[in-house]
Amino acid sequence: MSVETKWPDEPAERVKELVEGVLDELDLAGEVEIREDDERIEAVVSGEDDYGLLIGKRGQTIDALQLLCFQAAFRGLRDRKRVVLDAAGYRERRREVLTARADRAAEQALEGSVSVEMDPMSAQERRVVHEHLKERSGVETFSEGDEPRRCVVVAPLIAE
Repeated sequence: MSVETKWPDEPAERVKELVEGVLDELDLAGEVEIREDDERIEAVVSGEDDYGLLIGKRGQTIDALQLLCFQAAFRGLRDRKRVVLDAAGYRERRREVLTARADRAAEQALEGSVSVEMDPMSAQERRVVHEHLKERSGVETFSEGDEPRRCVVVAPLIAE
């Protein structure tokens, strides 16, 4: 006999329940705080545990769980918004690393008048780089390659 579990109606509650369930399965303690606005649902895991297992190598595990949260939150619903999952400040630390690398790539592109190919990264990380460099004069960015080896190319703008 199977026990029917009631799935919450609200997308944000679905995200919270899924993340708490994964934390339990990984035997990790932590608080899951949900912040929601018109554009996104953000779930932030905080606590004393080491969340390396939850984050995974280069953020692959937390990115996969974030996708599952999005799919679970909006299953059967038409109106959707972004879902962002973070643990122990990983996203902000990663953003700082990516923007510093983006700045170095832009400087290399401008100094050497060459295109600079950055390391492969997820769509979310590529978006961080594109957004960071879009106001920078003298360079343009575009993505190149196929997943999972897709990367950002930073190129000098050619004066016409």
